[in-house]
Amino acid sequence: MTPADTGASTTVGAAAPVADVPDSRVAPGGPGYRRMSFALFLAGVATFALLYSTQALLPLISGDLGVSAGDASWTVAAATGGLAVFVLPMSALSERFGRRTVMTAALAVAVTVGLLVPFAPSLPALVALRAVQGAALAGLPASATAYLAEEVTPKALVTAIGLFVAGNSVGGMSGRVITGWVAQEWGWRVAVGVIGVVAVGCAVAFRMLLPRPRHFRPGSLRPRVLAGTVRDHLSDPLLRRLYAIGALFMTVFGGVYTVIGYRLTGDPFSLPQGIVGSIFLVYLVGTVSASTSGRLVGRLGRRGALYLAGGTTAAGLLLSLADTLPLVLLGLVLITAGFFAGHSVASSAVSRTATHGRAQASALYQSAYYIGSSVGSTAGATAFHAGGWPGTVGVGLVAMAGVVAITLLGTRAARRQAARVPATA
Repeated sequence: MTPADTGASTTVGAAAPVADVPDSRVAPGGPGYRRMSFALFLAGVATFALLYSTQALLPLISGDLGVSAGDASWTVAAATGGLAVFVLPMSALSERFGRRTVMTAALAVAVTVGLLVPFAPSLPALVALRAVQGAALAGLPASATAYLAEEVTPKALVTAIGLFVAGNSVGGMSGRVITGWVAQEWGWRVAVGVIGVVAVGCAVAFRMLLPRPRHFRPGSLRPRVLAGTVRDHLSDPLLRRLYAIGALFMTVFGGVYTVIGYRLTGDPFSLPQGIVGSIFLVYLVGTVSASTSGRLVGRLGRRGALYLAGGTTAAGLLLSLADTLPLVLLGLVLITAGFFAGHSVASSAVSRTATHGRAQASALYQSAYYIGSSVGSTAGATAFHAGGWPGTVGVGLVAMAGVVAITLLGTRAARRQAARVPATA
């Protein structure tokens, strides 16, 4: 039975080595690796810049459109929700038509909608455009990780995915910093328009730089095949744990960064919008933690890295309760570092664990991840409205307790499995 019959993506080197046929996948330092990495880095920049383009502007959107923080948060939740819903169908299209093709088309639609967002006449229209934009961006995350799993050597996979996630962090940071200062002078509509133009440049460069895939094999679009692949992934206990961990990390991140603008523009800080936008420079910490996640796993193992990431995030949440700005900023640094490290470790583990249908495995992770973002942004804003910043922190601490508990279950499961395997000489 061929890969097309099973819907599986095959990669050179996945089977036993064949004599005189070296692994032709790309390794760090090899031809095309930097070009590939930079192209996907730019795709990550565009994805996060567009996806969260309204997040730092929520106080201004609330004032301009006369809506509450909870209502304005739907401009973020609609985008992440659209991505969560459509990431699995998009991954199926990438199995059939190719990762590069789907990523290119997804970026083209997303940047086009991004240029229309500034002209939304009302909150419902804005939310609808953002939902379409999120649905289009669904073609990026799962396809990118599947592309890397097929084109990069296994030892380099964590680092390569870490660089893609680092692009996410740079996009999130630059988008929020740019929108903060632009909005302070010209309003939120001009600010999101500028992000749309930046994303166009990233999309064009991405298409020009990304090498053609050499190891992609088309799969099937038959619903029965897709359903079987999804069922296989959801029946894997390790994958289920990784999906839950991704969702919980993103619940914290979505909640904190949706609400932080309201907290810093209000008492006791009363910061101007430009300064609040600059707070997102702490994303640079996430760029570092994501790109070094491979070394972290090498030293601590996957579960050790997840314990560290969860503990770091929880410590940041507690520090952010202070009414002193330096402590709040230090808290954000720890939250950001912990989140991006945890996300990189979990997402790369999904790609390595899946033995077939990698795009679907990654899509399920991304779906859980962005459902977590939607839940976090809405729950964080609701908790803030009800109980102030401590309410938002409470939501985050519950999520981090979930990460630690799930990782502990994984640790116990691994010990039980090791105990059942007879010792070998």
